[in-house]
Amino acid sequence: MTPQEEALELHRKLKGKLSIKSKVPIDKESLRLAYTPGVAEPCKEIAKDKSKVYEYTGKGNSVAVVSDGSAVLGLGNIGALAGLPVMEGKALLFNELAGIDSIPIILDTQETHKIIETVKNIAPSFGGINLEDIQAPRCFEVEEALQEIGIPVFHDDQHGTAIVVAAALINACRASEKEITDLKVVVSGAGAAGTAVTKMLMCFNIAEKLCSPVKDVITVDSKGIIYRGRDSLDFYKGWLASSTNKENRKGSLADALVGADVFIGVSKAGLLTEAMVKSMNKDPIVFAMANPVPEIDPVIAKKAGALIVGTGRSDYPNQINNVLAFPGVFRGALDAKATKITPEMKAAAFHALADYVKNPGIENILPSPLDKGATKVVAEAVKKAAIEGGFVRKD
Repeated sequence: MTPQEEALELHRKLKGKLSIKSKVPIDKESLRLAYTPGVAEPCKEIAKDKSKVYEYTGKGNSVAVVSDGSAVLGLGNIGALAGLPVMEGKALLFNELAGIDSIPIILDTQETHKIIETVKNIAPSFGGINLEDIQAPRCFEVEEALQEIGIPVFHDDQHGTAIVVAAALINACRASEKEITDLKVVVSGAGAAGTAVTKMLMCFNIAEKLCSPVKDVITVDSKGIIYRGRDSLDFYKGWLASSTNKENRKGSLADALVGADVFIGVSKAGLLTEAMVKSMNKDPIVFAMANPVPEIDPVIAKKAGALIVGTGRSDYPNQINNVLAFPGVFRGALDAKATKITPEMKAAAFHALADYVKNPGIENILPSPLDKGATKVVAEAVKKAAIEGGFVRKD
């Protein structure tokens, strides 16, 4: 049986990966307390004081995984129904790694205002919202519009990726004795992940004491380098053009990589060639994170001179996986009673994740994605940052 057939058989046999279990044994005695007539009492308390919902229900430990199915994995816009197995998987990881009750919510619309309206309307049921697999630039608009709804809203494709990449780069520098502030970085991909990674490495909106920016970032999309004066840039790529690429280089990915120290790929398989790696500075760092096939085979990248190579895959060293971030980020945010997830909370997360690896080496820059200890330290750091920043409920 092939791996593809095994995956299909697993999902067919289980009919999905999630189930809901009661905390209360159902008998005559418990039923009068958990349901009628007893359930009326917490209802009345919550009606008098809405903050009591956190005391009497599971809201404070629940996260909705919300997607419109427009940018699922490397499969693209396959629609909400086809994306449901991914959302179930995400919910499973929330529960297994962070003890968070998570529900997949797939939306039968890809209109920005309808997504925003729907999330606002379902938010009372949840303690947090994890946006997932929503196409750029829609994902930026949706997340920005939901920041003041009173619970944490986090687009994992953006910030989960950026947090783990930042931690990986910190430890790659430690392992190679490079200084992060000396690095010239090329990011291949200017969608959700690429934009967020770029902002994180530039320490956009993060206090100087919490983040050291790289020397420069050049972001490349399917049309080439993003530069000042390039035609037909949307608002978000226009921001990249005005805020990155200090020398205003033009051209292709190959042109961007000449003399670069770091390649970060959140794009497509096979885009990075051996010749491109050879054109980079000595002992470059290559994070080829396209899934399931990276931008370059790690063996070829090493042959071309890369000192440290990371991918999104578990069958190579240095797996760079969002699961190292999102469960801990939400666990910390929920425990702190956070009302939002701030840049300082994200910075706390990537520092905690990097520091968790005590002796980083060229094949050991991140912990295993299933290391619950990593989830715990990220959660503790995020909780502390939320409380110190004052972005918490007062109940």
